[in-house]
Amino acid sequence: MADDKQRCGWGGSTEDYIPYHDREWGRPVADDNRLFEKLCLEGFQSGLSWITILRKRENFRKAFKGFDIDKVARMGEADIELLVQDAGIIRHRGKIVSTINNAKRAQELRREFGSLAAYFWGREPKPRAGQVVPGSIPSQTEDSVALSKDLRKRGWSFVGPTTVYAFMQAMGMVNDHVEGCFCRAECEAERKAFRRPTRAA
Repeated sequence: MADDKQRCGWGGSTEDYIPYHDREWGRPVADDNRLFEKLCLEGFQSGLSWITILRKRENFRKAFKGFDIDKVARMGEADIELLVQDAGIIRHRGKIVSTINNAKRAQELRREFGSLAAYFWGREPKPRAGQVVPGSIPSQTEDSVALSKDLRKRGWSFVGPTTVYAFMQAMGMVNDHVEGCFCRAECEAERKAFRRPTRAA
């Protein structure tokens, strides 16, 4: 590593992880397209490592029109056929189709809640008791199980409880930076100052 900052174990395990860990992971997000992107990319990660997806993220953004929800929702069969030939992304037809389907479901959530952010932040978990230390971080929680169940009831796919919990961690809905990681206090301060989006009247 180029510095002596103390990080979560994974955060300094490769140079590619450092900027993601330091500047993105665990910091609260209210932008609908970023929330949509992250949930879709977590779905693509299923069965793979996050570093594989992270290294292809710019290719994914280009392939899925910047994860603009409305643009992705308009993609059709011709787009799918092009994407399954795109070596820059994960060429999994089911996950590609799922992304387009989920964009349409995201539009429905926006109509109901005013924004995707209001829907997700309305399900923000209470902080877990105890210190966050290596080995204490779960792969899923009761909250991620409940959110996964609700999303699937609404027609979303590739949103299992583990995928959803990884999304919650990344988008700052929980702070799972371990004790001693320099990002933990920063993320906690950002979460404290963060204005939670609320459901439209």
